Amino acid sequence: MYLEEMFGLNGKVAIVTGGRRGIGQVVACGLAKAGAEVVIFSRTLSPETVKMITDEGGKAYDIAVDVTDEKGVDEAVAEVMKRSGHIDVVFNNAGICIHEDTLEASIEDWRQVIDVNLTGEYIVARAVGRAMIENKIHGSIINMGSMSGTIVNIPQWQASYNASKAGVIHMTKSLAIEWAEYGIRVNSLSPGYIGTPMSADTPQELKDAWMPLIPQHRMGKPEELLPAILYLACDAAGYTTGSDVIVDGGYVSF
Repeated sequence: MYLEEMFGLNGKVAIVTGGRRGIGQVVACGLAKAGAEVVIFSRTLSPETVKMITDEGGKAYDIAVDVTDEKGVDEAVAEVMKRSGHIDVVFNNAGICIHEDTLEASIEDWRQVIDVNLTGEYIVARAVGRAMIENKIHGSIINMGSMSGTIVNIPQWQASYNASKAGVIHMTKSLAIEWAEYGIRVNSLSPGYIGTPMSADTPQELKDAWMPLIPQHRMGKPEELLPAILYLACDAAGYTTGSDVIVDGGYVSF
């Protein structure tokens, strides 16, 4: 019972952005199995993820919202507060990546990546942080970083993505310090190469180049991110804030 109380999420309400597929979908289901009521934010509704959770006896609903739309996010957070009464956990996961050489990339592509990956996470974190502070909730915000915020991926070129994730990691540290007095913990999760529907579209020559650089010589599974996320979300991580947890099969170690 002690471990269940420490590491479980019974009675918690968790928002997952980008929970329609991939890592977000896996995490949404994992948070629900740990006892949380899950609210999925995505550009379009996520009935498949909601059904996956409710079919297993969990609680979930979805809200269509663009994370780059400040007004829309504020309204979505207000809806969660009205419907569920509180927000305890956020997995700030929505993101995009554009692989292109810097000399050929458009400024519009750069701005799109920064807007979704960095500004979008900032908008969501701020809206939820405000709700937590106003309602005296000691919550956990988990921002989606990447090992790309620490290293430069090769042989693909993605300066906009790398810059956005480096920004997320430092934004996380900044918010952790700023909101510590309110009992709000802010951490980031930085995965390495993870096998998802998004990575399935990656050219095979890139995957062939990655494998020798990963000490475990394989891509990770989305499910292998769950233990770190569940730890950061639960009360057992009460003394963990401002941290960047890297789950990458050892890639950044050399």
